[in-house]
Amino acid sequence: MEEFKTIAIFNYTHEIVVLKHRLDQEGIQYFFENETMSSIAPFYSNALGGIKLKIHPNDFEKVQSILDELNNNLKIV
Repeated sequence: MEEFKTIAIFNYTHEIVVLKHRLDQEGIQYFFENETMSSIAPFYSNALGGIKLKIHPNDFEKVQSILDELNNNLKIV
């Protein structure tokens, strides 16, 4: 089995809520490295290298299109 690869890095746990929902809807296997530690101690997020979205390489294009869709349509003020 191939290793999961990092496709995106986030600073805070609130940034990944909508993305998790979209990935679940598509049935994509993923995990967020450092998510738990960042939720417990948010100021350590940068020290840990951020919250890393890890996916299977076969899902790269599908996840990239979801990320592009969210970046274009989601405006957080």
